[in-house]
Amino acid sequence: MASAAEQLAANMNMGSFARATELHKRLLFTVLAMVVFRIGCYVPIPGINNEQFLAFFQNPDGQRGILDMLNMFSGGAVQNMAVFALNVMPYISASIIVQLMGAVYPPWEKLRKEGGESGRKQLNQYTRYLTVVLAVAQAFGIATQLNGQPGLIDEPGLFFIITTTTCLTAGTMFLMWLGEQVTARGVGNGISLIIFAGIVAVLPGTIGRMFGLTQQGQMSPFALLAIVGLAVGVVIFIVFMERAQRRLLIQYPKRQEGNRMAGGERSFLPLKVNTAGVIPPIFASSLLMLPTTVAQFTNQANLPAWLSWLPTFAAQMQHGQPVFTVLYAILIIFFCFFYTSITFNPEDTAENLRKYGGFLPGIRPGKRTAEYLDYVLTRLTVIGAAYITAVCVLPEIMVANLGQSFYFGGTSVLIVVSVTMDTVAQIQSQLLAHQYEGLIKKAKLRGRGQGKGKGVTAPARR
Repeated sequence: MASAAEQLAANMNMGSFARATELHKRLLFTVLAMVVFRIGCYVPIPGINNEQFLAFFQNPDGQRGILDMLNMFSGGAVQNMAVFALNVMPYISASIIVQLMGAVYPPWEKLRKEGGESGRKQLNQYTRYLTVVLAVAQAFGIATQLNGQPGLIDEPGLFFIITTTTCLTAGTMFLMWLGEQVTARGVGNGISLIIFAGIVAVLPGTIGRMFGLTQQGQMSPFALLAIVGLAVGVVIFIVFMERAQRRLLIQYPKRQEGNRMAGGERSFLPLKVNTAGVIPPIFASSLLMLPTTVAQFTNQANLPAWLSWLPTFAAQMQHGQPVFTVLYAILIIFFCFFYTSITFNPEDTAENLRKYGGFLPGIRPGKRTAEYLDYVLTRLTVIGAAYITAVCVLPEIMVANLGQSFYFGGTSVLIVVSVTMDTVAQIQSQLLAHQYEGLIKKAKLRGRGQGKGKGVTAPARR
């Protein structure tokens, strides 16, 4: 027999969607927020010579992998040198630092584990403060390097550095605020949707560039078919793995209630194969972009002796290079295990099960249950880390073998598919909640109507 949730899901249709007015407001707010984000990607920073910068962007010493990656995540804002050029990357870097510190720094670890909602808000506030610091530092570095490039700036000087730093920092902080508003008032995770919108916006241009390279003879038709086939296969594989889970049976004991036995229900504890989601590749990409972005905007001809290694390091950190691929894979695996350990605590889960009388058949409650959950979760994380690493590293190897000059990353495909699935799931949950509320209202109205009917037809007492 189908559950109540399955019955409600089976009854969902366009009529139920049309009646969900609260969902309409949330969807409209989300769409408007994404429109604002896209408009900001075309508002240029004052003082930039757009034609000269476009030429500089399209051929930065023959290496443009990192700039292409930044441009994809920012929705083309880097190519336009817009106020949203930094996107939410400083916020992601700040989140990495705060979460790492929350695992090793005792006061922050106490806030994370014992602070509850107030502790979480305090850590979020620390993340915002650190975002400002990182955004100012990155914006100042970009402004300084742009100021030193001849022909890119109409009037170079201190005023340009100050205005550029202010604009880029303000753009990042506005996007951080916009993402938080989408999370609270819209549908889905706001920060993830902003990155998703940036990737989707530049995806048609990337596809068009691939066909252009094929027409010009720089890419063989076989390579184009291989890329298309790989993309389709990766999407199918991602959907399968994101929906995969290990369901642990939970048994609740029977208890005597008067003259009858109650309880004895069975439920399942679902453990996703990929508990960390898209966080590991985003974190890994953010960390790898920081040093290489600095190198891209540095005048390498006037480097001091102690920085003579920077050009070689920047060359090795391009997409398709072995050093970049190895570091990328190592960071993804590390963040898979790290983020899983933050989001799921086996000891807390075991304690909650024991508190409510639930147990895993054949496993003693308490410590043994926590050890078993950790055992299962560790092995699931190994599979999840291998899956994410394969999805993100395979295109890197393909780029190295094909030697193409465009950026084609598994990270972007993973983000697009995962965010789409998460957003659709949240929309469905909103529809289910609306249907459930409607059924409750109908039941209450039906009960009132029956009560009134009985009052009318009841005979008068004499």
